[in-house]
Amino acid sequence: MTSKPQTHVVIVSSPGVGHLVCDLELGNRLVADHNVHVTFFVVVESNSSAGESDLIQSARTQKLLDIIELPPVDISDKVEPNSPIFTRLTTIMRETNPILRSAISSLNPSPTALFVDIFGTPALDVADEFHMLKYVFVTSALPLALILYVPVLDKEVEGEYVVQKEPLRLPGCMPVRPADVVDPLLNRTKLEYRVFLQVGLEMRQSDGVLVNTWEDLDTTTLKAMREQEGYGSLAVYAVGPLVRPVKPSGLKCKLLDWLDEQPVESVIYISFGSAGVLSAQQITELAWGLELSRKSFIWVLRPPIKDKGGNALDYLPDGFLERTHNLGLVVTQWAPQSEILGHKSIGGFLSHCGWNSSLESILNGVPMIAWPLYAEQKMNATMLAEELGVAVRPKIAPTKGIVGREEIEMMVRKVMGDQEGMAMRARVKELKDSGEKACAEGGSSFNALTQLVKQCEMNLQRQKVK
Repeated sequence: MTSKPQTHVVIVSSPGVGHLVCDLELGNRLVADHNVHVTFFVVVESNSSAGESDLIQSARTQKLLDIIELPPVDISDKVEPNSPIFTRLTTIMRETNPILRSAISSLNPSPTALFVDIFGTPALDVADEFHMLKYVFVTSALPLALILYVPVLDKEVEGEYVVQKEPLRLPGCMPVRPADVVDPLLNRTKLEYRVFLQVGLEMRQSDGVLVNTWEDLDTTTLKAMREQEGYGSLAVYAVGPLVRPVKPSGLKCKLLDWLDEQPVESVIYISFGSAGVLSAQQITELAWGLELSRKSFIWVLRPPIKDKGGNALDYLPDGFLERTHNLGLVVTQWAPQSEILGHKSIGGFLSHCGWNSSLESILNGVPMIAWPLYAEQKMNATMLAEELGVAVRPKIAPTKGIVGREEIEMMVRKVMGDQEGMAMRARVKELKDSGEKACAEGGSSFNALTQLVKQCEMNLQRQKVK
């Protein structure tokens, strides 16, 4: 009796820690839970971060994936050095196509499907050349609905999206406030807008999209994308939550030692992601807000963008560290976020609402203060606060003005313990349980990946017939 040949797929991850985390975890799940052979291509930049290198090295030690780094490409004659991230990364991926094509042609056995993240849609053309199924893996559901629907909005909406008096209507989904649109939609005359529109059109030509969410978390949006023709009639697979796993190993550091000494759910964690920074004035107001709240804290602090490389501590109010030395810790280097959020002493998270961070918070049962700064974070923040009820957010958007110390104090106190905060805590713990069940064998996300693998197996059989 001959055994069934192992399905072989390719995952291509564009530069950047955020989606590299998710792409690696997708690969790990396909191997560990579904017996798929995964070749994982990482597109690197000449100035790639230490975080990316650590992730790749860690993945190599697990020996689940065949990891191949594709060399950097020169895009200096294609885009300006300070081009927005959407333009820069999609250009990198387009210029990487010849290298990727050569790398795939040398694989044995030939892969049957190609998975790319949102910046990798230019590589879908390569999949066609090798008769592979082609899928796009994205972070959160509502921004996905927006990018799929942008080709329709581009024809229907006159003028700039951000000056519309009414919310943007996405069929079957929560309306998107003009102020919440993603960065590439802020100016329709810019190249980044045209790139974003092109990505939406390329995604519509794929065999399906994978979303890092689960059915119970995004029921309405997932249903709309599957049933409303305006989104391109794509197959939509909810396969999350896929986050960086917490290592229960002997990781020891000052932060975790300090947390061990704090009461359960008594500490608020403040971090704005790898690229999030505040103005000098906002750092001052946040510091005073934390001090006034009298709640314990861990604050990952970076200097304002104009002082990149400077000493972040110089921007704290005079005497702040002395007055709060028994209350909290200010960190100016890397912090082990997964381990911090998973610690029993953490009771709240002041977050930029990047989707990875949002999922980590939910999966640890931690309510949030939503503080979006860029990309799709404003849409995520609105969903977390208004649809899921697991976050509070300031009255003024942090990108539009300064959030004052009194409001910060109030939000910290609320998320850490008043009646509304307790309701958020109960709700987020319900979502934590549903997310864990979704990924377990027989859960909705496990079953979605099973269905996806069957599609890949069918394509393998078709290739053999040919």
